[in-house]
Amino acid sequence: MKNIGGMGRDRKIKPHKNLVAWQKSMDLVQLVYEFTRKFPKEEMFGLVSQMRRAVVSAPSNIAEGAADRSNNQFINFLSIAIGSLNELDTQTEIAFRLNYLSGEEFGKLSEAIDTCLALTYGLKKSVKSKQ
Repeated sequence: MKNIGGMGRDRKIKPHKNLVAWQKSMDLVQLVYEFTRKFPKEEMFGLVSQMRRAVVSAPSNIAEGAADRSNNQFINFLSIAIGSLNELDTQTEIAFRLNYLSGEEFGKLSEAIDTCLALTYGLKKSVKSKQ
């Protein structure tokens, strides 16, 4: 993850940046963008667009939910993030079956998605326990 100048003070204003689920989801965004750059041009408005929207949705919903929301609202946003990660998992499988991803790329993406899912489910469980 890139270190952006002045980011330390943002951690108090932007609590989502302290969440490992958000941090790992942001890393996943970079990975998906890197791997989808080489997909066939005819997929730019198809699978590439869908994968990128799904992957961006995960950290976006974690951030939105962490922004001074009630626990119930936060749980809802985390559920949306989990749905997006599962959507991305299916799209990753499709990309692999169509030979747009190598076995190594598929493995890296699958592992990163699984990590993000585990962290987001864990965060959701933690928020639920505080109700």
